Amino acid sequence: MPTPFLTAEWRKLIMANYAVAPELLHPYLPAGTELDLWEDRCYVSLVGFLFRRVRLRGLPIPFHTTFPEANLRFYVRQKTAEGWRRGVVFIKEIVPRPAITLVARTVYGEPYQTLPMQYQFRETDQQLEVSYSWRLQRWHSLSVVADPRPTPITEGSEAEFITEHYWGYTRRSPRRTDAYEVVHPRWEQYAVQAVAVEADFGLLYGPSFGFLSEAAPQSVLLAEGSPIAVLGGSRLTADRL
Repeated sequence: MPTPFLTAEWRKLIMANYAVAPELLHPYLPAGTELDLWEDRCYVSLVGFLFRRVRLRGLPIPFHTTFPEANLRFYVRQKTAEGWRRGVVFIKEIVPRPAITLVARTVYGEPYQTLPMQYQFRETDQQLEVSYSWRLQRWHSLSVVADPRPTPITEGSEAEFITEHYWGYTRRSPRRTDAYEVVHPRWEQYAVQAVAVEADFGLLYGPSFGFLSEAAPQSVLLAEGSPIAVLGGSRLTADRL
């Protein structure tokens, strides 16, 4: 495996998945990709998780090794000579560290935003509680209660579709797309017993997403996560598409 640009752990990933009209996402679709559907449904996911043990090219960055992230993403695929690559595109990624936002936006063109954030894990023999919250004018939150015993993700399931996208695509311009690979093992999941989403999607992500504030998720996952490695990216330009 090539030397990773970034290594970390992604832990306790809440994924609230909403079915939307494909036309909603066309303005955000990177060149060279197409929407990846699950049983003819187009999904966006509101995701909260914990970054741990973050290292850039093997070196820890002081005060930036552990922090939460919340993002809104959707699913795409790219046809290559080796077959389909399945990946994600981010509408916005929220973190509490301004240095991360600065590097991600200026160097990589990723749609990061810095906001105050909190997270909380509580575990007993009977249940696991996970919550993430972030503040823009008011507090927004994503939380679940789940069975504390993880189980494998079933092959061919919706949960596999949501979690098994190993590429990230960034729309740098109408004719340029940047791509990078994220390597990690298959994840386990916790059976979700209750979920609460308190978010103003219109305020956070723009008026076209505002209807999601009143919508119920199609499904909600809680994945344990794992160590991950982000490999150096590639560039897709119009003459290569």
